[in-house]
Amino acid sequence: MSEERATRRASAVGLVIAVCLVAANMRPTITAVGPLLDQIGEDTGMATATLGFITAVPLLAWALVSPLAHDLSRRYGLSRVVVWALVLLTLGTLVRSLPGPTASLWIGTGLIGIALAIANVLMPAAVKRDFPGRMTLMMAVYTALLGGVGAVSSGVAVPFSHLAEGGAGWRVALLMTGGLLLPLALAAWAWATRGTHPVLSRRGTVHRQHTGIWTDGLAWLVAAYMGLQSCAFYMLVTWLATISTSTGRSEVEAGFDVMFYQLFSLVGSLVLPLVLRGSAQRWVPSVIPVLGSAGTAGLMLAPGAILVWAAALGLFGGAALAMALTLVAQRARDHEAASALSGMAQSVGYLLAAVGPVAFGAVHAALGGWTGSLLLLMLVCVGLMLTGLFVGRERFVLEHRPPRA
Repeated sequence: MSEERATRRASAVGLVIAVCLVAANMRPTITAVGPLLDQIGEDTGMATATLGFITAVPLLAWALVSPLAHDLSRRYGLSRVVVWALVLLTLGTLVRSLPGPTASLWIGTGLIGIALAIANVLMPAAVKRDFPGRMTLMMAVYTALLGGVGAVSSGVAVPFSHLAEGGAGWRVALLMTGGLLLPLALAAWAWATRGTHPVLSRRGTVHRQHTGIWTDGLAWLVAAYMGLQSCAFYMLVTWLATISTSTGRSEVEAGFDVMFYQLFSLVGSLVLPLVLRGSAQRWVPSVIPVLGSAGTAGLMLAPGAILVWAAALGLFGGAALAMALTLVAQRARDHEAASALSGMAQSVGYLLAAVGPVAFGAVHAALGGWTGSLLLLMLVCVGLMLTGLFVGRERFVLEHRPPRA
């Protein structure tokens, strides 16, 4: 019996490590891009508005592919599909950094977007399945690692780019920040989830579940919360470094500013479980965006204190992301409903988020300065606050209305 208990404990530890390693690979391929935008623009000749699309492409891929992830997991097994996603992420990271024409940049970015779309949808469902008694804690750890490693990739991207001469520096930086931990994550996940690939034999069940989630009002509220918080995050992670350099800070300092922002995102993710208790759960989703509004106002009124406002915005971003992912798990009765909700919410959410970096850059290009763009960010925070008022009520998707005959 003790041997069996030791085996179960080892399997549980292995699964925790695997989840952590997967989380560590969900952001670096995206967050390293912002600090390198100036280098990419100089090397490729892309205009400012076009550069915003580099971050928007993965978000569009997430919007298009996310609804497919739930059906893929039910047909082939959740754990197996995550393995495929990690393999595709590795391929995309390699293709994006290939020397030569910019086509490889766009193709690799698209592959990265598809891979992350699938993993982003399925990992909250995997956490709910494998850690039913520690769901909130594991989602906080997952989100914190997701943000923390993404932060480090932002900070080291520019120094890594200096390892190569000429215009190849940004390609080397993207390869190193995005690819160093991927083999470990792939190996750990494949080992920890071996033998856990149940599949669905009846197609009809998939179709009914999918149709139900897209007509559920609560699911649309979760999707709006997911989309607005993602919109704010990708506006900042794409353009904060450029805002920083416009205040006179160096390129390296600007990269560290983005890292500082994301490190405070990690803090926000870890703090959320401490405040998400009892009756406070009803109001936390609507209170979190207040920090975002304060940080945005600070950037407009006193941009010289960018580290202060980056800290406030980071706390907001990390807590909002952890809240959105927690809502996906909280508003579903089981991991299958969570998977369906996650796919729908991330599809709608990231379609909305994809507009963010492009609109932010377009407003800056049209008006000059950053006030107009930051006002746009402020509107996103206000929308998130209003959505939080409604999504905070304890209800469950697919259950709050009478079933169809």
